[in-house]
Amino acid sequence: MRRTPQSTIEGLQAALAAEHAAIYGYGVAGGRLRGAQQQAAQDIWTSHRARRDKLIGFLSALGAQPVPAAAAYKLPVPVTSARTAAQLGAVLEDGVLTAYLGLAGADDPKLRRFAALAMQEAMTRGVRWRGSAPAAAFPGMATNSLQPRPGQ
Repeated sequence: MRRTPQSTIEGLQAALAAEHAAIYGYGVAGGRLRGAQQQAAQDIWTSHRARRDKLIGFLSALGAQPVPAAAAYKLPVPVTSARTAAQLGAVLEDGVLTAYLGLAGADDPKLRRFAALAMQEAMTRGVRWRGSAPAAAFPGMATNSLQPRPGQ
């Protein structure tokens, strides 16, 4: 029987925690959006719920207890308008992207693919909410963790 590295379980738990936070955040943001933006937030919320469910399945299959969602989250952006709701969406997606980085080196190719697709979707959504590309390739990732360093 092949053992799953603890780092893979930790990566799954971090991604799950980020999905829980995103689901909560989109629930708040959706209340300040209208029309196409509100529908986009609803669709994204549904997508995050599906990813959450997959992560719970992965963890359960590994015999790990999935981290539960918190009752409430302190949002990094106070949502008072459609503009701040969009800002929150961008920040939430940055957090999701960063969390999935922990699975990029997983032994299981299925998990690596799942994480890569989740990061790609999060980056796309973040750009959509932000209206521009982020300053860093992987928002939230410390640049000193990149080896070799860009430009060297």
